[in-house]
Amino acid sequence: MRFFIELAYNGKHFFGWQTQKKVSTVEEKLEYCLSKLLKTSINIVGASRTDKGVHAKQMFAHFDFEKEIKNNLVNRLNVFLPESIKVFNIFPVKENIHARFDAIKRTYKYYLTQEKNPFNQDFSWYCFYHPLNIKKMNIASKKLMEYKDFSSFCKKKTNKNEKENNVCKIYHADWSPEKKNVLCFTIEANRFLRSMVRSIIGTLIDVGRNKISINEFIKIIELKNSNSCKIIVPACGLFLTQILYPEDIFL
Repeated sequence: MRFFIELAYNGKHFFGWQTQKKVSTVEEKLEYCLSKLLKTSINIVGASRTDKGVHAKQMFAHFDFEKEIKNNLVNRLNVFLPESIKVFNIFPVKENIHARFDAIKRTYKYYLTQEKNPFNQDFSWYCFYHPLNIKKMNIASKKLMEYKDFSSFCKKKTNKNEKENNVCKIYHADWSPEKKNVLCFTIEANRFLRSMVRSIIGTLIDVGRNKISINEFIKIIELKNSNSCKIIVPACGLFLTQILYPEDIFL
């Protein structure tokens, strides 16, 4: 049977989601704990591959297991996992459902603070650029929805045999005040490229600083060249907050 697992994690001490050699990742911890508790080797597939230091308020992954899942597995798993990872739910889905490829929308939020606070540094970026023209940043953000190829905001693939598909459909992107001295950037799309969100944010901040114009921002998009945009904001402020699936994935 195929199962979905819903979880959240603090990404500060992880080298991203995907398993890598000699470093700690969320996927590696989850696979290890599930394999121990279910007493068989478990491979999981995540809905997204968050980068080093990026957080998730909602992440989904799938795994296959041929026996019945006991009701207390979630509680046992949370005891076994590091404090920085929490599992909310484990539930069966149809056999052909894929956590990554069947997701129809993903939402990221990025928190930017303009007031230095040592107690916020793990979950927001202290942006010392003053002032920021939020109106211009929002005008530029809306331009993203007019394009599909976001090669300019994607890290180059290290595997030359891996085919590039830099086409994404962005449904929503805007800046809004979250609370005093905190700005939140929300972006929704069907998929995201590696470091795409943080690269877009860095470029939008240059718009807000009047370092580049809105037309220059548009030109960067249209160049479709990753060399044209090298500004990537820190990972600490970025959260994967929601992943949506079709309603018919459940058994």
